[in-house]
Amino acid sequence: MPVITLPDGSERSFDHPVSVHEVAADIGPGLARAALAGRVDGALVDTGFVMDRDARLAIITDRDEEGIEIIRHSTAHLLAQAVKALFPQAQVTIGPVIEDGFYYDFAFERPFTPEDLKAIEAKMAELAKADMPLVRSTMGRDEAIAYFRGIGEAYKAEIIEDIPADQTLSLYRQGDFIDLCRGPHVPSTGRLKAFKLMKVAGAYWRGDSRNEMLQRIYGTAWRDKKELKAYLHRLEEAEKRDHRKIGKALDLFHTQEEAPGMVFWHDKGWRIYLIIQDYIRAKLRQHGYQEVHTPQVIDRTLWEKSGHWEKFGDMIFTTHSESRDYAIKPMNCPAHIQIYNHGLKSYRDLPLRLAEFGSCHRNEPSGTLHGLMRVRNFVQDDAHIFCTEDQILSEVSDFIDLLFEVYRDFGFDEVMVILSTRPEQRVGEDALWDKAEKALEEVLDHKKLDWTLQPGEGAFYGPKIEFSLRDCLNRVWQLGTIQLDFSMPGRLDAHYIAEDNSRQVPVMLHRAILGSLERFIGILIEHYAGALPVWLSPGQAVVLNITDRQAEYAQKVANNLRDQDLRVESDLRNEKIGFKIRQHTLERIPYLLVVGDREMENGTVAVRTRAGEDLGAMSVEDIARRIRQEAASRAN
Repeated sequence: MPVITLPDGSERSFDHPVSVHEVAADIGPGLARAALAGRVDGALVDTGFVMDRDARLAIITDRDEEGIEIIRHSTAHLLAQAVKALFPQAQVTIGPVIEDGFYYDFAFERPFTPEDLKAIEAKMAELAKADMPLVRSTMGRDEAIAYFRGIGEAYKAEIIEDIPADQTLSLYRQGDFIDLCRGPHVPSTGRLKAFKLMKVAGAYWRGDSRNEMLQRIYGTAWRDKKELKAYLHRLEEAEKRDHRKIGKALDLFHTQEEAPGMVFWHDKGWRIYLIIQDYIRAKLRQHGYQEVHTPQVIDRTLWEKSGHWEKFGDMIFTTHSESRDYAIKPMNCPAHIQIYNHGLKSYRDLPLRLAEFGSCHRNEPSGTLHGLMRVRNFVQDDAHIFCTEDQILSEVSDFIDLLFEVYRDFGFDEVMVILSTRPEQRVGEDALWDKAEKALEEVLDHKKLDWTLQPGEGAFYGPKIEFSLRDCLNRVWQLGTIQLDFSMPGRLDAHYIAEDNSRQVPVMLHRAILGSLERFIGILIEHYAGALPVWLSPGQAVVLNITDRQAEYAQKVANNLRDQDLRVESDLRNEKIGFKIRQHTLERIPYLLVVGDREMENGTVAVRTRAGEDLGAMSVEDIARRIRQEAASRAN
């Protein structure tokens, strides 16, 4: 009879086969009420799953990450049940979990309206309150095809037809609704207490534009109504902070249809861009990087040899000239190897760190383009380090220190670290991948970093460490990366002369801290709601006169501050001072320097912050010192 081992190492023996729910009840009634699923010998199962032999068991509740995913998956089924109850002619297709929620695709004769969504959500609440059990059953593949065709669900039948004939399928029933699913699911619909339908969008069947258009209903689901309310509040805040709206309001940049996915930078936005670029450039010099610049257009043969042509395919913009095909550079690494190869290298030349603010182009699908966050033309703070195997640990370690330093300066203290290992489509022998993955794991352990493993998500030429940060709205952004590559240098004939005079292939580290500068600026705009720290703000102060009598003095103050390399403008318009203060506050200028007759007589300025704080009168030297000190400290 089974002995069940729990996560804390304790054991519970039973004289009969026992379900996950029964084990939870044996531990305590509170856990039985909270249990959503179980993890048996590493596999997620329903609470009804029966163990008839010894097993290791973890009880999954809504406090576990798997628990919230199960809630969202089950809420997708609840959505489908509600749609079928209200619109019996609708056909269900697929309904997966996504970040913060779920969606379900439906085929229906007319578009769903906002009123339909309200009715569907109300029906979902009614079905949840009914507390119907979700019951798992199995069915043979051919029997399942016949069943779903018999109830008019042609899309489900088509999905099943792609499954091998000898497979047994699992189905879940709740009330009179039955769906194909691997599970697991919550024990009953009553566990689904906090959800909301968000929007309807079009989606091609199986993601193929040649197929019919379906209707995708998006929803979100949470552990309780408090979490749902907090999430909806974050969405409202995100809407207010949308970098596209702020970019327009502050005159930073724009995009237009004639250049999809390309950014038109305006003066103020370009100032931010150059401030960040100059900051990174100075950091690179401090850490021993050489800055290079490589061509935008390179013959396709180089990209074929590197493996990028096969990997990226239609995402590469191409051009043709004099019977030759060229790629518009989608990334910088093959070009950096060409610089490395220019001249014989010795082990004494390594490590060699080549950096470039490389302008890259990728033919992203038009439907995915999104302001600065997803573009077709972007610039990376890209660099490649050529080193020996013995130098891997120190080079990756130094890069990690640099990355954390940079993120702190921009105001981000919470960084998540992920090790991504070999994908199915890759170049290089498995032995090289074994060596590369082990090397990165050793570095992370040496740095004593908390990290998680992400199997199969490495670059096609090597494993990588990914660094993600969390913004003020609790959103996670993947930015930095360092990728260990034993393959591409050899494919492109890079070598060095080792100490024993042998010819060796260098290790290549692909690394970036901010990733795309465009995307990083979009993240900064939303994180700070456009009110960038003084050191990043395109305008650090503006001098405002109250009447024309102070115009000459105001301009003199502005010129004085500009001569000290501060970013200062003057506003000498014949407008009321209250109007000018409001306008420049909305423009997120950190300091408003007001001058009237008293300030002109005393050689001072009246200082206000964009937050509305009145700092009183200051000398021009004092306000200049304050701005310089605040900028130098990277205060956020």
